[in-house]
Amino acid sequence: MSTPLRIAMWSGPRNISTAMMRAWENRGDCSVTDEPLYAAFLAQTGIDHPGRDEVIATGETDVRKVVGALTGPIPDGNPIWYQKHMAHHLLPATPRDWIPELTNLLLIRDPAEVVSSYVKSRPNVTPQDLGLVQQTDLYDAIAVETGKPPPVIDAGDFLRAPEAYLRALCRLLDIEFTPRMLRWPPGRRASDGIWAKHWYAAVEASTRFEPWRPREINLDSHASRVVEACQPHYRRLYAVRMIV
Repeated sequence: MSTPLRIAMWSGPRNISTAMMRAWENRGDCSVTDEPLYAAFLAQTGIDHPGRDEVIATGETDVRKVVGALTGPIPDGNPIWYQKHMAHHLLPATPRDWIPELTNLLLIRDPAEVVSSYVKSRPNVTPQDLGLVQQTDLYDAIAVETGKPPPVIDAGDFLRAPEAYLRALCRLLDIEFTPRMLRWPPGRRASDGIWAKHWYAAVEASTRFEPWRPREINLDSHASRVVEACQPHYRRLYAVRMIV
């Protein structure tokens, strides 16, 4: 590969974004970065997340420094760099001129499933926490800036056929697919964020993408209102998702 490939996967929380990071890291030719804007997001908002102080203390809170790194040389000299981003980490004041320089993808999930999982760790969820509002903004902005909308992947579709979707993604990105993306060793990684102990128990136990299964959704009135607010954004992106 003559030109380095920097993949920015914009997801919301409680999606398959960390498992996806495992798949890309296991290729052997791909560096990964876990939520590089998280520390700056927490420092600027004052929002209370599990492990907040530790995330800020160990991360970079200067967004421009983060951006400089993300658009700079790929770590370890690899030809591919998978950057796992949370869309809600993009605050209104966060510069976005660097985003079109990357190869952008959007990863979405049914907000009812997201909220049902999210409230187990942080009950005070809001529509902004899910990232779908920010993902629709990103979709439009990237389409205008580059002349081409970013591909959208729905987690439910993906988990029904992970190999087919990974093969399709690799074709789209003009890189070789490898079966190494389908299985990985269990456990924590040095590449995982410091917040892994609060959020990553399931993926640390995993060795592959778990097959899709229907989820039992039990939401209180507040959580249900959050889902309702996010559904129009989800439906809009779902309508333009990749289908393989």
